[in-house]
Amino acid sequence: MNTGDAVAAAFFFTALFLVLRPLAGALAKRIGGEAHPPRAPEVDEAVQAELQRLRDDVDQLAERVDFAERLLAKQREEPRIGQGR
Repeated sequence: MNTGDAVAAAFFFTALFLVLRPLAGALAKRIGGEAHPPRAPEVDEAVQAELQRLRDDVDQLAERVDFAERLLAKQREEPRIGQGR
């Protein structure tokens, strides 16, 4: 093995060690029970109230769109006077 190959091999194994060492440590902590699963962030009441208000607004808008669609569909189905030309 020449010097270039030895340097390349040393660089490769050093990089491999630097990448795999933290992964192996994290896996060992998880197996050992030290790692705790992340908790969901707590949302305060003001944010929940605003979210509920937005959901209500979206529901109202959906009802309005449904009404408009039914009105347009009904308008198309009815025969019109004066369209015989």
